[in-house]
Amino acid sequence: MSLPIPNRNRAQISRAAIERLYIAMRHLFIRGSYKPLGVSGEAMIEALTELRPEIYGSVNEPERVELNGMFYIFQRLPKGIEECRFIKLISREGYEQTDFVPIIPPARRRNAYRIDKEEMYIEMTRGRSDIYDILTHLTFMYIESEKIRRNSENHRGEKRREWNMLEEIVKREEAGEEFNREVAYTYLSTLLGRTYQETIAACERFDKDPNLNSIFHITYWLGCLSSQEAHQKKDREISFSSTLRDMIGHHLHGSRWANAIKEALHEYQLDGRPLHIISANLHSVMNSLYAEAALPKEAAKYPPKELFELLSMPENGKLRQRLTDYARQHGMVQLDDTSGTNISVQFFDLGKIKTPPRFLDWQLPEKKEQIPVVFVMDYAFGEQAYETMDELLRPHEMPNHRHDLPVASINIMGKAGILEGGKGDIMVPSAHVFEGTADNYPFKNDLRKEDFENDLGIGVLEGLMITVLGTSLQNRDILRYFRKSSWQAIGLEMEGAHYQKAIQAASKIRHSVREDVVLRYAYYASDNPLETGSTLASGSLGLSGVAPTYMITRVFLNKILAASASKK
Repeated sequence: MSLPIPNRNRAQISRAAIERLYIAMRHLFIRGSYKPLGVSGEAMIEALTELRPEIYGSVNEPERVELNGMFYIFQRLPKGIEECRFIKLISREGYEQTDFVPIIPPARRRNAYRIDKEEMYIEMTRGRSDIYDILTHLTFMYIESEKIRRNSENHRGEKRREWNMLEEIVKREEAGEEFNREVAYTYLSTLLGRTYQETIAACERFDKDPNLNSIFHITYWLGCLSSQEAHQKKDREISFSSTLRDMIGHHLHGSRWANAIKEALHEYQLDGRPLHIISANLHSVMNSLYAEAALPKEAAKYPPKELFELLSMPENGKLRQRLTDYARQHGMVQLDDTSGTNISVQFFDLGKIKTPPRFLDWQLPEKKEQIPVVFVMDYAFGEQAYETMDELLRPHEMPNHRHDLPVASINIMGKAGILEGGKGDIMVPSAHVFEGTADNYPFKNDLRKEDFENDLGIGVLEGLMITVLGTSLQNRDILRYFRKSSWQAIGLEMEGAHYQKAIQAASKIRHSVREDVVLRYAYYASDNPLETGSTLASGSLGLSGVAPTYMITRVFLNKILAASASKK
């Protein structure tokens, strides 16, 4: 007698959909190419629609185009991709030395090259997470393009009047001619399946970003290519270069990146001194160390929080340049990336800072060889965190010498989704659990909730965090399970488990860094995916992210200074 198959809950169904999606992606990557609306592509579409990710909102509604999700992906895809039938994912293969002008999306640092009217090449140099990320976005884009096509046709498959009028509007827009925008919004709202007011809001949002085409343009080309595939058999195709398939997972970009860093440490005579690694953005440490000295008039006028907000405003580029120039003259070295990782770095020789900031507990050892060097690396992306940290923590091998880096601490600051709280709150993890696997990484975090006591209204949570396969693949059912089950997770991010895997390998297996190397992890909330209207697709943190960013930076620097002072 066979036992009845128990009903699965939504979290289990969603988990299975993620697994199917990733298996399909790996299979197609190995195969080398696929058609997004072919059999293989349809399997990915089915898995994504069953998953119903929060960031893609109304993806399952047959007529309503998901406008927030569209804005989110087009900030991360190269401009003009909606016009291309053929998309090829490549490694760094020499196109940067050609006359092709690189296209770089505003929210994802990838080089892309428009080869001709119908084909675009996109560099994938940040590991498998980068490939899965872009394939997920493309799958969503094709789902929405099919909605636009269906909305543009009547029951006989003939184009509606609204579509023909949109075509005229796009021609006028490209020619720089005026057109009646209210009439245009009306036609567009029909094709998007959205209200007139929703359409206006979306158009204004796209128009504010100079790196994006207008939503008129995007809607027309998505619908146009979808119609050509449906009626003229002009299939769209995604392919992967043989070089990319051969190189993935071999750390070729990461090893070049790490070697350049170690050579720079030697060149600037910074090797041999205590090295404190910080994974963060490339402005918070620099601004914290130099803003008061570089901008004395502004520092006298504004308290630190407001000064940092001033530096974060897009219109204050001249202030930021003054600060950067000052920092370069007083102990900062910046290396812009040429390896393909898209991770630039900075070194700070704390011994060369003559005017320390007042809000830091500034104490340095008297001996030069004990004065710490702070090394800041820009954010990694997903699995790239393992590649870069693994290579960085390997011994520095020179022709006649081999030595381990004197790593005193590793400090990870990141953006993460919070599961209880709001944007701008801080999370202090006690362990990372890798989603979809049995891998878990408990560690001793040198940070505690009490380190972030504040009167700014910033909430602080302490507990386990989930390292997810991709932020685009989370839905409420899975996230509620992580939060409400015995896991009691406080947030989700994409790099923690990968960093910790590399750190444990270096400290406990290869012994290239001290086994008791000090670890500090802290995240600030970029979104709350469990709250409607608070996902990443709803918009960036803006200035509300300034306070938690600099609070974490200040705690990192004070901990580094305190540890150094204790060695006097």
